[in-house]
Amino acid sequence: MSYDAITVTPVSPHLGAFVAGIDLGNPLSNRQVEEVHQALLDHQVLFFRDQRNITLESQKAFGRHFGELHVHPNTPGPEGHPEILPIHADANSKRVAGERWHSDVSCDPEPPLGSILHIHTVPPIGGDTLFASSGAAYDALSPRLKTYLEGLTAFHSGERSYRRTNRLLGIDDRGRTFPSANHPVVRTHPETGRKSLFVNRGFTYRINEVSEEESDAILNYLYQHQEKPDFQVRFNWTPDSVAFWDNRAVQHLALWDYYPNTRSGFRVTIKGSRPV
Repeated sequence: MSYDAITVTPVSPHLGAFVAGIDLGNPLSNRQVEEVHQALLDHQVLFFRDQRNITLESQKAFGRHFGELHVHPNTPGPEGHPEILPIHADANSKRVAGERWHSDVSCDPEPPLGSILHIHTVPPIGGDTLFASSGAAYDALSPRLKTYLEGLTAFHSGERSYRRTNRLLGIDDRGRTFPSANHPVVRTHPETGRKSLFVNRGFTYRINEVSEEESDAILNYLYQHQEKPDFQVRFNWTPDSVAFWDNRAVQHLALWDYYPNTRSGFRVTIKGSRPV
């Protein structure tokens, strides 16, 4: 489509675009919201530079244009902002968010529609985020493998990921339960109708309809296939950059190559629907 209220510049054939001509710290017009929404559907992940005016309130307001905000099942937000997920790593960190390829909180029965991450403090070098198009990965599969995968479901759970995080942070999570759900291995995007793979290293445990051995082999192949550079875009953060990605269409990986430097910001996540 043509854009009148924003400027959209694609950065790769499969996914990713820079968006300019918009200040996310100020109220947006209906036209700006419509065009950002369309750009997200067209490009799957959007990048905004120099968003110096953005606050926690304006970040939440931006997210609410696209749906109700999600509260993370493991990590509480700052006081008064339960919908905000702090993203922070420094010399004292024992882990960082997003170290493995994943789709945000895919263990939820209704996984998030998307996430909006504002990074205000960046290391002098490093700290990039990789995004991979699950739709492009599905399109590249052979017709016979696509037929095999149709109708299969996979079990996703937050147990492994969140308990590991809590253990490293010294948080006692005994007695807590974390979300889990069965989702189709191949999902159809509710707005574009495009098919994509919906399994990831962070939350997927097994394919339900086959043996454990067969499940492991198929999942390992699909993970490696989705993570090919052919389907990726890499974003280099600068201070006060924002990334907005469609959780239904991409996976991502946060690189922790900047230790002991600091990388810090906040994420807002938008509720989604049950994958079909």
